[in-house]
Amino acid sequence: MTDTHGVWMTAQAKEKLLAELAELSAPQDVSAGEEVDEQQARQARIHQIHDLLAVAVVGQDPPDDGVAEPGMVLTVRYGDGDTETFLLGVRDDDQSGLEVYSPQSPLGMAITGARPGEQRSYPVPSGASVTVTLLDAVPYGRHQTQHPA
Repeated sequence: MTDTHGVWMTAQAKEKLLAELAELSAPQDVSAGEEVDEQQARQARIHQIHDLLAVAVVGQDPPDDGVAEPGMVLTVRYGDGDTETFLLGVRDDDQSGLEVYSPQSPLGMAITGARPGEQRSYPVPSGASVTVTLLDAVPYGRHQTQHPA
């Protein structure tokens, strides 16, 4: 999930991860009878959060060059004509009202690197292929300035 180039996230996503880490790292009530599986799951999540935060790029907007990449708000048109605007980044409880897609999601992997007008396809769990066209890509900060929550 991590890479050497960093993982783009909003400041809200980082705060949420830090709060989750604090909660997971808090001393546990031994009398709660936590199962070994639960302890291992908690430790795995702590490790995952540490790894993510170690490479986090927080709120630094990518270049305003129209290329779809993490940190950009993308507007796409699906093959059926529906359009959607979303943030390509780490999922969080961002209050902007935007849907957030991970760059590692099928849509995220397909659309990354696209320029406006480019069409890409990606598989869905049913085995079908979905076609999507990039209409617009703007840095998250610019989008927030133009569309305050």
